[in-house]
Amino acid sequence: MKTDGAEPLQIAVWSPCAAPAGEVKLATTTLPGTANCPVVGEKLPLVLTSHGFGGGFTDQHDTAETLADAGFVVVAVNHPVDTGAGDMSRANTLAALVERSADIKRAVDYMLDAWPDRTKLDPGKIGFFGFSRGGYTGLIVAGANPDISKATAFCDVPYPKPSCEELRRNALPTQAIVHDPRVKAMVIADPAFGPLFDRDALKDVTIPIQLWASELSGEDKITEINPGYVAAINQALPIKTDDHVVRNAGHFVFLAPCSATLAAKLPKICTDRPGFDRVAFHSELNAAMLAFFRKQLDVHQP
Repeated sequence: MKTDGAEPLQIAVWSPCAAPAGEVKLATTTLPGTANCPVVGEKLPLVLTSHGFGGGFTDQHDTAETLADAGFVVVAVNHPVDTGAGDMSRANTLAALVERSADIKRAVDYMLDAWPDRTKLDPGKIGFFGFSRGGYTGLIVAGANPDISKATAFCDVPYPKPSCEELRRNALPTQAIVHDPRVKAMVIADPAFGPLFDRDALKDVTIPIQLWASELSGEDKITEINPGYVAAINQALPIKTDDHVVRNAGHFVFLAPCSATLAAKLPKICTDRPGFDRVAFHSELNAAMLAFFRKQLDVHQP
């Protein structure tokens, strides 16, 4: 999709389909589904998904499949600033902290105003799911106003980030933070950049939130996320979340279970702690998200 004056935005859409699932072949993976299947249903709820650093719109494909099979339309966004399938040269700049929520608004605009099957959507029933940087994105979509200057908390690392030089020069982004009140409920998992949010930054986040945290993310040596950040966000939010801590789990357990080929190529994101069953966990995760969205968006089981 293309918006005038903005970088093209690549999305993937999962929707209810009457045909048996076949195979959809993409550049680097094959997913279950039927390409261009006619959308089944009316007044369908819509859920947007947002990936983490270097990720892409297939990262939570099993969740998208679960929701689509249950009557939701799911739109996964490739954020141009830091998707692994694109140009990552700006991924560690401050632009990544402000552009992502605007991408979500653009995707909602497209789905409601230009998507060929837009008349099948219920514009009053929109949800969101974000992982890592996608969780950070979701908080902003929901009304949070992060203090970008506090990103200095991530500058004490062995390698310099372009964002740290921007902060040193006080070259903060001029682009306005974008919220989207059309989103009525959200699920966020291991949200990144916790120190940018205090109680005042989160005071306007009042929609229902299901919050997931991995118990051992701090051991994964990812500077943007650790369990303390997630707990601090949970305590600072003005609403009580439906919160979950995933025991014996690292940060990447929220990504879809890996194929054997992907596991051999990317063992860091595919290998879990001994005794942790990612397939079983995703069955639990997807069921909990489906129940949450059904309740909070007032979606009746088909």
